[in-house]
Amino acid sequence: MLSVVGLMFAGVALNAAQVWFNRDIAPIVFAHCAPCHRPGEAAPFSLLTYDEVRRRAQLIAVMTRNRSMPPWKPEPGYGEFAGERRLSDRQVELIQQWVELGTPEGDANDLPPPPRWAGGWQLGNPDLVVSMPEPYLLRSDGPDVFRTFVIPIELPTGRYVRGLEVHPGVPRAVHHANVKIDRTRSSRRLDDDDPGPGFDGGGGRNAVFPDGHFLGWTPGQAPHLLDVTAWRLEAGSDLVVETHMMPTGKPERVQVRVGLFFTDEPPVRVPYMMRLGRQSIDIPAGTRDYTVTDSYQLPVDVDVLSVQPHAHNLAREVKGFARLPDGTTTPLIYIRDWDFRWQDVYRFRRPIPLPRGTTLTMQYTYDNSADNIRNPNRPPKRVTFGQTTASEMGDLWLQLAAPTSSDRAALDLDYAPKMLQEDIAGDEKTLEVNPNDAARHSDLAFCYLAAGRAADAIVQFETAVRLEPGSAHAHYDLGTTLLNQKRLDEAAEHFDRALRLKPGFSEAYNNRGAVQALQGKTDEAIASYTEALRLNRANVEARDNLGSALATRASMLARRDRIDEAIGHYRRALQLNADLPAALVDLAWILATSDRRGVRAPEEAVRLAEHAAQVTKQQDALVLDTLAVAYFSAGRLDRAISTAQAALELASTSGRDQLAADIRRRLESFKRERQ
Repeated sequence: MLSVVGLMFAGVALNAAQVWFNRDIAPIVFAHCAPCHRPGEAAPFSLLTYDEVRRRAQLIAVMTRNRSMPPWKPEPGYGEFAGERRLSDRQVELIQQWVELGTPEGDANDLPPPPRWAGGWQLGNPDLVVSMPEPYLLRSDGPDVFRTFVIPIELPTGRYVRGLEVHPGVPRAVHHANVKIDRTRSSRRLDDDDPGPGFDGGGGRNAVFPDGHFLGWTPGQAPHLLDVTAWRLEAGSDLVVETHMMPTGKPERVQVRVGLFFTDEPPVRVPYMMRLGRQSIDIPAGTRDYTVTDSYQLPVDVDVLSVQPHAHNLAREVKGFARLPDGTTTPLIYIRDWDFRWQDVYRFRRPIPLPRGTTLTMQYTYDNSADNIRNPNRPPKRVTFGQTTASEMGDLWLQLAAPTSSDRAALDLDYAPKMLQEDIAGDEKTLEVNPNDAARHSDLAFCYLAAGRAADAIVQFETAVRLEPGSAHAHYDLGTTLLNQKRLDEAAEHFDRALRLKPGFSEAYNNRGAVQALQGKTDEAIASYTEALRLNRANVEARDNLGSALATRASMLARRDRIDEAIGHYRRALQLNADLPAALVDLAWILATSDRRGVRAPEEAVRLAEHAAQVTKQQDALVLDTLAVAYFSAGRLDRAISTAQAALELASTSGRDQLAADIRRRLESFKRERQ
């Protein structure tokens, strides 16, 4: 026991007789401990009452004195962060003296109201709560589990989100969770292919953080409401929750819930996410000071809003800083003793302005020796880059805000290729160690496609198919890439295989229809698109493609003088896609020029052609030519002439000589009619 008399901490002397729980200790515990130490949260016991705190008093004194609790890894003096959990020297000393005094309770009138959470939500009642459709059963023992869960969001229209709060279900079983958005339904397809809730590993490349935001949960991480940087959640999107779970010794039913807080106000500015790091990590066994560095020079002025370091068990020191054009250095974060168990998003109290030309740098040091108490390998072994904790990572994510949308676009244009090359390096390094990882071959293929390396992508997709011949998605991905390369017969073969493996695969029917359309098999394409749409009424691409195929079929019928059938196909096409220029123009032409009493409809032709002109932004000569003819048919001669003149100018300047000649001939007839 420490002597109370003369006890000093960091130069602060206190009168021990005046330290009481109700007046002095409760405010500290309620603010810094209760968010985790309450029922249903990650901490193993509650600290909401005097009796609960008194029973743990000796442990609290030790853990606060050595600053293990509350957990806060960044060193002081290397960035000022909002919501710091670090206790002040005075607060630590108050706790030590209170314990030495025998944990006196004090006057009940001095006790502040205990914190309350609406339904357990720190931010209050959410506007919308979404949950995993069914719980995931986490086994009682064994290695950590990395699994991704897809949560559908039922929204009639898009909304701006100003806050998000994650309830992991069984906090003690969840190390951390990242929350991303998938607008493509591809994550849902991966979920459907796995027999249990969710699927193994992380989300695919279509699951992304929205509009430059870190979204997630770690023990103790406080959620925030930020109206000025609200992000857009589109209708039809899915939440994709990437979880790292740890067996607790007994089976656990994990069912993640997410609370969403909406606003009607768009963001003042949209942040940008940047990642510094190396994915070529390769740490030999026994190495004590393996260093990873990465830098990037800013092409525009930015404000740094927050940072999020990430590494696994071998990392020791984590540094992030900015070197300004004048040679001065601004620290962004420094963690002297990295601990994989305690990760967070660190939001600056005030944005840090950095001018164009500033170099952002990350520098991480790793210890793969037996002296590293957090090294899981005994004896140490070679560790390379990878997503699991058996591997290693080294990322520093930065949330930046540029002054204008054009600055943000310039930043993305300059930075995105760098991130893509690191993703490629990471996949290639992972496949060096595990060449039979089909999912990683597919991910590398998508990276190659983004880099314009289609031939290399096809090789990777072919490898994925060879490793997992029973995967409908592997065949679909390969078929889609072959389709884009106009290798139609090969593409059709893989779409057919995908459909044999998964008969309800709407997207595969759609892409098989695209192959058939390019092969001139219009009726077969219509059948494929129709089936794709029957299987998934939300398949917008299939709907639009069916409309285009019907318009093509209608054009063929019109050329054969089967006008009534053609009109029926055009109208059906426009029911599917009211903005389809080909159908709008062709139907307008028929209605404007037909000499049949029951077909000719000049005013409807005008409406259709005007809509086509609006869709094409008045920049398509053929559309304007059709509109001019519709005006003429409706007796609007002046509008017909002015529109034909605009069409003629567009056709002439774009080198469409035959169309220009036809428009000129019609324009002359319009002018003669006016004389």
